[in-house]
Amino acid sequence: MTFERLIEQDEAKRLLDAALAQPAEPAHAYLFHGPAGVGKRVAALAFAGELLGEPDRVERRTHPDLYVLEPLGDQIRIDEVRDLRHDLHMRPFEAARRVYLVFGAHLLNPEAADALLKDLEEPPPYAVVVLVADELGPLPETIRSRCQLVPFRRLSERAVREEIGRRAPGLAPEQATALARVAAGRLDRVERLLDPEAARRRDELLGVARAVYSDPDFDPAGAAQAVLALAAERAAEARAAAEQALADRDLPEREADQYVRRAERGAEREEILLALEELAAWYRDLVVVAAGAERAVIHFDRLAELAEDAPAAALAAEAAAEIVRESWRAFEEFNVSAPLALEALFVRLRRALAPSPALT
Repeated sequence: MTFERLIEQDEAKRLLDAALAQPAEPAHAYLFHGPAGVGKRVAALAFAGELLGEPDRVERRTHPDLYVLEPLGDQIRIDEVRDLRHDLHMRPFEAARRVYLVFGAHLLNPEAADALLKDLEEPPPYAVVVLVADELGPLPETIRSRCQLVPFRRLSERAVREEIGRRAPGLAPEQATALARVAAGRLDRVERLLDPEAARRRDELLGVARAVYSDPDFDPAGAAQAVLALAAERAAEARAAAEQALADRDLPEREADQYVRRAERGAEREEILLALEELAAWYRDLVVVAAGAERAVIHFDRLAELAEDAPAAALAAEAAAEIVRESWRAFEEFNVSAPLALEALFVRLRRALAPSPALT
């Protein structure tokens, strides 16, 4: 029952149970990798709790043989890894080993990664290092090859819907289904989607999605600004939460500022990516409804609107969905200017989805 809080993730559970059960010592380094919001952090703390023999103290992060490194800026820098390396050569205080959790390991900059690699090559016998990364790509192959990989997957729609039911038991079934599909297998998104402000932002975003093809006076620049304003709201919420989280922590002013700025920028970027996913899903849903496959719709709580729009808009909707997916890939992979990229996106969408008289 070690990983009872971990939803699904059968392969990860099997690998971690095997690591805990083997007669010999566990591996010196593990790399938990997979999408955000699927349980990697929960699993890492549970694993550390078992390795140190005191899950409750590890959960509270009060065990003296637990070391947690989290990025305070938009990267993990070499100074932070140097501090970890200094601690790494201290013998355990209470347990038989020391456990090092590095959250956001995909944010290691090249110098920090090189510094960490030296201790992954020849770690002290009592140390277990657990890297937790949302992506494998940014990590050097030299680090990946020295860790036991533990993969995490997106959760099933059923699992996400059950979690929504647990958190919001009064939600209508069609709303729960829609949110489970929009969450795309990530529990961190469930928490946000259930927030009333997030629901309002979603309503406004889908209004923009429809206006592209239904409003004769649609303005691409105005639509881009609307999406940016929604992302800015989310960023302000994240900033406030980060400032509150720092209230009880005695950090130097520079580090505290980096922490808050990273939370703000990360939330804004994530909100834009989520908005693009929703836009692409909306245009995809128009095609699905036009084909008579309503059960496969993502926006299940908007079937009436989709059915109303699909006859006139579905013909170009597949191309529109691909246009949005291209923009999503650009945001995900490159450092693009959000205002310019979003305005360009809505110009292209307007051309693809020229208003139909049936919808105006």
